[in-house]
Amino acid sequence: SPFQRLVQARRLRDLSGDGGVLKEVLRPGAGEPVAPDASVAVKYSGYLEYADEPFCTNCYRKLPRLMKLGKDITLGGLEIGLLTMKKGELARFVFTPDYAYGKLGCPPLIPLNATVLFEVELLDFLDSAESDRFFALTAEQQGVFPLQKVLKVADTEREFGNYLYHQQRFMDAKDRYKRAYSILGRSPSNEAEQRQINASKLLVLLNLSLTYLKLECPARALTYGEKALEINQRNAKALFRCGQACLCMTEYEKARDFLVRAQHIQPFNHDINNELKKLA
Repeated sequence: SPFQRLVQARRLRDLSGDGGVLKEVLRPGAGEPVAPDASVAVKYSGYLEYADEPFCTNCYRKLPRLMKLGKDITLGGLEIGLLTMKKGELARFVFTPDYAYGKLGCPPLIPLNATVLFEVELLDFLDSAESDRFFALTAEQQGVFPLQKVLKVADTEREFGNYLYHQQRFMDAKDRYKRAYSILGRSPSNEAEQRQINASKLLVLLNLSLTYLKLECPARALTYGEKALEINQRNAKALFRCGQACLCMTEYEKARDFLVRAQHIQPFNHDINNELKKLA
């Protein structure tokens, strides 16, 4: 069959040990392989033998949604394959029925006992294992969680928010940013810890301010922008967000004050200068 000829010609790597999951790397990736509890962003196309067109694909999406291993990905072979992939990698997999749709298939799309071929590109992945464990704890247990791990969890939640933001899923992004911000309110034991917490908080607050602007909630955007300024009063992004929010609310004097302060810090920033022109 075509798939058998492909396997013999290319000498695909046997991932499962029984020939059920075979892999060929078409373009290598970089970095660490996908973690077991990660959420992945992949582009994929699945093919049946003797078919030129894929029976399933998400390649029409510019930025596919994140899928969690063990939950959103139902093909056993695909999960095995993904755990061997690195960011940026493009690979081809052949799955026998036991690692795909089983003996019964999925009529009328997938016939009985079908071997399938998948081409998969790993765009990105986020390891959420630490984050999942943290949010499964009680409030008391979270309170004694080591600070470095708390900062890592906050950073993971912010990265999830960033991904959702770029998909223009602003409500979902906002919820992720708020989850990150909610765990950064702990009392530090020294100045060094306070600086670390503030650095993490600042990034989340800036993202929240921008997201609320996208959600057309300028008052909330201003609130989070001002919270960012409490951490760093010379942060140009925070001043710019506050200026944008005030402009949306037609509070022109306040908008001018924020934007001029931002311009003093970054005089050649096109976004700031364009906002001042809009204000004028």
